[in-house]
Amino acid sequence: MRVVALLFATVALTGCGGADHAEEATTVVAAFYPLAWAAEQIGGEETHVVNLTPPGAEPHDIELSPRDVEAVRGADLVVYVGSGFQSAVEDAVAQRDGSSLDVSGGDQDPHVWLDPVRFARIAEEIGDALGRPEAGRELARRLRGLDRDYMTGLAHCERRTLVTTHAAFGHLAARYGLTQIPLAGRSPEAEPSPRELERLVDEVRESGATTVLAEPLVSSRLAETVAREAGAKVAVLDPIEGLTEEQLAGGEDYLSVMRRNLATLKEALGCG
Repeated sequence: MRVVALLFATVALTGCGGADHAEEATTVVAAFYPLAWAAEQIGGEETHVVNLTPPGAEPHDIELSPRDVEAVRGADLVVYVGSGFQSAVEDAVAQRDGSSLDVSGGDQDPHVWLDPVRFARIAEEIGDALGRPEAGRELARRLRGLDRDYMTGLAHCERRTLVTTHAAFGHLAARYGLTQIPLAGRSPEAEPSPRELERLVDEVRESGATTVLAEPLVSSRLAETVAREAGAKVAVLDPIEGLTEEQLAGGEDYLSVMRRNLATLKEALGCG
């Protein structure tokens, strides 16, 4: 009986210790994949990260469940992009009292994570907000290494115009001296009228672009239509707004997809 009692006490103490550890963990709610990835890289095992956007879902204009709203309210830190990118998330953030980090910096183009230099600064901000500044600086160093790869890879190209499904790559284009021609606005669901479509086809022809860049999480129909009319081909350029379950299970992450994007850009632009 004494042995049984001792075992019971040991299990009870272990269970209490696990509960205390869980309670001590910092909970971060991230609006969508790139921010969740950064928070996980910086926070490590001491941080529990909740991604509000499910794998494979397109994050523009997502709707939050009551449970999502409660997660936002109860989190130690919420990391999101303002500027109307996800209005439901911004509404939930407005209802909380805890720390929240809007990484947009007030920029009207919310796709700040596609500029590695800008994302490096965001990593440092997340590190400071989590009380892990060195981890934030370490991730920033890796992102600046990615920037060097992009600078080298896109330095000498026959063409410097990107034809993209929607206006997601403005920050990336500005960083590396490229020009973006988006087929739709900030949201990939917005489609042009027939007259606008005709204008876009003419613009693509005049630009000399040989590739129209579609996206993996939205229909490629518009990109295929413009490419066919303009005599161009279609390739995939990922805005990394979300990874699928298959990608995550296969070990892909922000850095691997950005490097694949670089290879796509080099081929589309004829870079030496």
